[in-house]
Amino acid sequence: MPILFVVIPVFNEPVTLGDCVRKVVAVDLPTAWTLRIVLINDGSDSATRFATEQLAAQFPNSLTLLHHPVNRGKGAALQTGFAHVVRTSHDELDAMIIQDADLEYDPNDFVHLIRAIESNGTNCSAFGNRWHKGSVQPGAKGWLHMRANRLLTTLSNLATGLRVTDMECCYKIIPVIVLRKILPLLTENRFGIEPQIAAALARTGLLVVDVPVSYSPRSFKEGKKIGPIDGFRAIWVIFRSNLRL
Repeated sequence: MPILFVVIPVFNEPVTLGDCVRKVVAVDLPTAWTLRIVLINDGSDSATRFATEQLAAQFPNSLTLLHHPVNRGKGAALQTGFAHVVRTSHDELDAMIIQDADLEYDPNDFVHLIRAIESNGTNCSAFGNRWHKGSVQPGAKGWLHMRANRLLTTLSNLATGLRVTDMECCYKIIPVIVLRKILPLLTENRFGIEPQIAAALARTGLLVVDVPVSYSPRSFKEGKKIGPIDGFRAIWVIFRSNLRL
């Protein structure tokens, strides 16, 4: 019976985290699949830490809670979660998906992402595509966010040979047997982890496909953390990582 490991990095998200985890737990997965959550508290404030501990107590059989004593960044939290998945997975059909702790994404899309890799066995990964319906935050900042993401995706595709539409999308589903191969290649501690994952997957020769997903973008006032510096870092990661291919 394959397991879908849902890796959730969290940093200072006490308001949205509970709803996010409960939505993940409530997902009706395809027949035979079970779900395990790996929640990484990345040095959050006391309110978020308390929320993570409450959730661990509420879902003791389906949620593993890991802590970073200080904030190290999304990439570092993901690597901690990935390492746990690799250690605990015992079925070659298991898969891992990334879930942000906010409410921008709909976990019901897990089903479509699972179907995408099932159709190709363990020889496929899938990235979510947020832009298929033009899900853009209203106003200039939202438009710039979308254009910046498309630019980074184009640069990544040119460097890797992949043909994804939304390289920066949170939703990436990867078979655990593939995750085990790429984990040693992952070193980015912040948002540069996204292009680095794409580069590492390209190095394996794995098929990477697009899956349309729902997206409800939030503003920086609502807690969005990625910024212009992360965009420049992503460009550096794209070219540095792919020089090694």
